[in-house]
Amino acid sequence: MTPIAKEDCPAARPAVRVAIVRARGNESGPGPRPERLRTASAAATRRASIAIALACALFAAPAAEASREREAKLPRRDLLERALSAYRALDRAGRVRNPVLTVIDYARPSSQRRLWVIEPATRRVLFHDFVAHGRGSAHEADPDRLVRYGNEPASLRSSRGVFLTGSTYTGQHGHSLELHGQERGVNDRAWERRIVMHPADYASASFRAQSGGRLGRSWGCPALDPAVSRKIIDRIRDGGVLFVDGVDGSETPTRVAGDVPGRAAGGVAAAAAAGFAHGR
Repeated sequence: MTPIAKEDCPAARPAVRVAIVRARGNESGPGPRPERLRTASAAATRRASIAIALACALFAAPAAEASREREAKLPRRDLLERALSAYRALDRAGRVRNPVLTVIDYARPSSQRRLWVIEPATRRVLFHDFVAHGRGSAHEADPDRLVRYGNEPASLRSSRGVFLTGSTYTGQHGHSLELHGQERGVNDRAWERRIVMHPADYASASFRAQSGGRLGRSWGCPALDPAVSRKIIDRIRDGGVLFVDGVDGSETPTRVAGDVPGRAAGGVAAAAAAGFAHGR
């Protein structure tokens, strides 16, 4: 077996030191003849190599598992990259006042956690939780899944695209957050429609337990579990970025004014870079 340098795995250094001490102990003072010393030294080296390999394997496995867990907590790669591109475009334009990115993946059913709050610089996940979609965005036969977006008043649909977060206020649903759509014809009527982030009992753990796992539906707002809504809202308020997307376009929805079909990967970022509407 080829010896492994002791610097290769810091976790194995104690085993290396023990092997070296034993080998040196055999080389000094009265003892075996030179041939036996060489054999003993080679055996000690082999033992050290085995100890290093075992130690590296033992310490590497938890590190790899932790890395996989971190990856699993992030949104899927293509969605995250588009969200980060939109965030950077807003940041370059001087529009970001709170350096935090919230991503909603409406390709997932409401029974899954599909909202992430992320530090863009490190990609560290601050929150990963449930979020509701609008009643008008789903079929009655399958209320768990969003299949269409909307930007029209009274559509009861969720809007996709890039938003800036505004101020908090206490409204009908309690501690709520203003959302300002940044894309003309896509989500720029969000404030007019009173699309805000707020707590809702139909997003709570007790509701999910009774419904078989799914959330209830809002009138277009990204509603949150009351148990976590205040913490999330207060973390992303006042100039953070919200990116909403996810439907893969496998279904062509019934079109109404303001609907936006599936767009290319760079579409949202390009729209953001071109100019923003209603940034309040």
